[in-house]
Amino acid sequence: MIHFSPLDWMWLVLYLVLMTGCGLIFYRLGKRSEADFFLAGRGLPWWIPGISVYATHTATDTPIWVSGVIYKYGLRGLWYTFFSAWCAVAAFVSARIFRRSLAYSQAEWQSLRYSGLGAELLRGWMSGWGSFLNMFILGWVSMAMGKLCNYLFGWDNWIGLIIPSLIVALYVLSAGYWGVVMADFQQGIIAFFLIVFASIWGVRVAGGPAGIISKLEALGESWRLNPFHFSGFFSGDFPVAWFLTMIFIAILGGFGMGTSIDWYAEAQRIQSSKTVRDAAYSIWWGTALTLTRNSFWAAAIIAFFVLYPGITEAQQYEMAWYRIAFEHIPSGMMGFLFAGIIAIHFSTISTHLNLGAVYLTRDIFHHYIKPEASEKTLVFAGRVATAILLLGSFIYGLMMEEITRWLIFALWIMGAGMWLPNILQVVWWRFNSWGYLSAWIANLGFSWLIVWILPAFKLIPELPDYLQFWVLMVLTAFVYIPVTLLTPPEDKTHLAKYYAMTRPLGWWKPIKLEALRLGLIQGEAK
Repeated sequence: MIHFSPLDWMWLVLYLVLMTGCGLIFYRLGKRSEADFFLAGRGLPWWIPGISVYATHTATDTPIWVSGVIYKYGLRGLWYTFFSAWCAVAAFVSARIFRRSLAYSQAEWQSLRYSGLGAELLRGWMSGWGSFLNMFILGWVSMAMGKLCNYLFGWDNWIGLIIPSLIVALYVLSAGYWGVVMADFQQGIIAFFLIVFASIWGVRVAGGPAGIISKLEALGESWRLNPFHFSGFFSGDFPVAWFLTMIFIAILGGFGMGTSIDWYAEAQRIQSSKTVRDAAYSIWWGTALTLTRNSFWAAAIIAFFVLYPGITEAQQYEMAWYRIAFEHIPSGMMGFLFAGIIAIHFSTISTHLNLGAVYLTRDIFHHYIKPEASEKTLVFAGRVATAILLLGSFIYGLMMEEITRWLIFALWIMGAGMWLPNILQVVWWRFNSWGYLSAWIANLGFSWLIVWILPAFKLIPELPDYLQFWVLMVLTAFVYIPVTLLTPPEDKTHLAKYYAMTRPLGWWKPIKLEALRLGLIQGEAK
């Protein structure tokens, strides 16, 4: 447990007043229309959503997860975080395509990309999935705050899980995305400064870079400083095959939409940018800040290892960064540090409350239940949806204890079989809604079988995570490829309109010719 001085409490109270004040300041903007409540009117310059991308991906659970992989694997663990590099590609490929579509969400984009009954079923499926996924993310992030408050103050986990999220809900309910993104801008700057400061301070406490290196050598653990310390091609805890899988995912994933769990939050930032160029720049710079942040965390976690080597319990070493920060930072700065932690927590919670409400409001209520709803009704529905997500997140959060296990399952497994379909729908015109829908159903079934059920009954061995990825990707392909080829393609006129709107890359020549024939685009048919 830690003890706050009056100065520490002052920092914390000032921050809470500043953040909740955002809801009051931007209340009038958020209530103007559905576009304002969910996309800030699509008028933001790149640097505001760019900071928001970084702030959203810097959550309370993130240093816990990063601590888990860095303490266990050394600097090799950074490659677990490298999946976010897909954004560097997405910034100039899928982000541009998505921004041109003007879709509020991934689910709405599906109805522009596909046509007919399949498109409607898919939009309903994706909106339900998006709602569930955001509750799931909110749950694990909130449990991370619960664990932190238990470590810092000795509170029961449920207190830290519920109370901070209720405070965030005040400005999300009031101002919608306007409150989210403008608070993110402040939160991102505060959090980045504090992460750098606390990490450098932790390295200093451990003896500085030279002291850390000498202590690792004395412990026989100097391999931890080598991010390319492979254990074999397929064998050991860090095989080359795993590394190549991660690079494959990171680079090619940028050509698709939904290839990472982070895509859905970034899609909202893309659509809130005022131009296609602003959208691309926001994703690229947000990613650059995220990867820089990871490097500072890694240095501090290595410093923690030399101070406290030999911890074997994941729930203990997952707190590495928090421990080296809070146990060694000077008095008077502790409240400022905790305010920074609250900042990164608020940012992620606010994002997923508002993003989940997009699916419930725009894709379910507005599209299926009340298409003629007024702007005032839609804003009210968005606030009700936010409250529903908040309550659902509390239920999920109370089910989660070990953060890393849940996060890796969500990042790797639940999306593994969908990784290639998410690329194919962007680059190949022939891929249809039935193929995509069958891929989702197959992937959810196969993921539970391969990861949990079959190993539990000793029918197959427990596979390393990278093998799980490839197995799931191949098994799912045996379902969606035949389904795609055995069902009719999407309506060519519908696809031509989509092509004219978004100008996708890849294998779209027949559709380009159709768009030229219909006069939707200018140029010569070749």
